[in-house]
Amino acid sequence: MSQELILERGVEDSKHWARILYVIHALTFFFSLGMLSIIPVIVNYMKRPETAGTLVYSHHTWMIRSFWWYVVWMAVGGVLFATIIGIPFAWVLWLVVWVWKAYRLIRGFIDLNNNRAMPV
Repeated sequence: MSQELILERGVEDSKHWARILYVIHALTFFFSLGMLSIIPVIVNYMKRPETAGTLVYSHHTWMIRSFWWYVVWMAVGGVLFATIIGIPFAWVLWLVVWVWKAYRLIRGFIDLNNNRAMPV
């Protein structure tokens, strides 16, 4: 007995949008250190309700959470950078946060292509 994977057209369109948003997040992340990522996050917020009940919903949530936690930790690094003694810690924090965000973008894109929901 064989099983077929049948995907609805709406889910495929939603997955396509999520892929595009992952790519835009990655481009803004690499070329502006995430400062322009507010644009794809707004689109994530707009597209997420359309995907309720699908695995794509978890991907929109994953991207939104990744963005906001990235902003928080970059701001913490900015506060550390404002103090002379905190400058080395700020650089280390920014590096760690940058690697973490890159990991989340890559993992999300791969899991989306493998039809896996994100743990949110």
